[in-house]
Amino acid sequence: MILTTIVLLVLALFLIQIFLQETSRFGFDLSGIVGNRDNLPGMTVVAARLDRAKNNMLESLPLFLGLAMLAFVNGGDPNNAASGAMVFLIARALYVPAYVSGIPLLRSLIWLVGNIGLLMMALMLF
Repeated sequence: MILTTIVLLVLALFLIQIFLQETSRFGFDLSGIVGNRDNLPGMTVVAARLDRAKNNMLESLPLFLGLAMLAFVNGGDPNNAASGAMVFLIARALYVPAYVSGIPLLRSLIWLVGNIGLLMMALMLF
């Protein structure tokens, strides 16, 4: 149950990242967001950073979901992987503002913590 909740929260975070990335390109102007997007405006620095953060989540999400699925079908208690999943969730939630802020090294350290969460999930499978 705990792991299921964390998986749903990670997916919600991903949807929020998609929303932020898509809307930031239009300066959060609703008329541009709902249009046909034939003439996209150039990306601001923030929009480009949100795009890269979203793309990084796209790279990490299959690993997270795969490990979560393995925890569910492994036959043991899937909540054993919940601590690693929670580390991943918190790190990914902090990753977005860290990336957008542009503070050197902070983004990379948070990314590393998120991957430690994935490693924790993988180790619970053995």
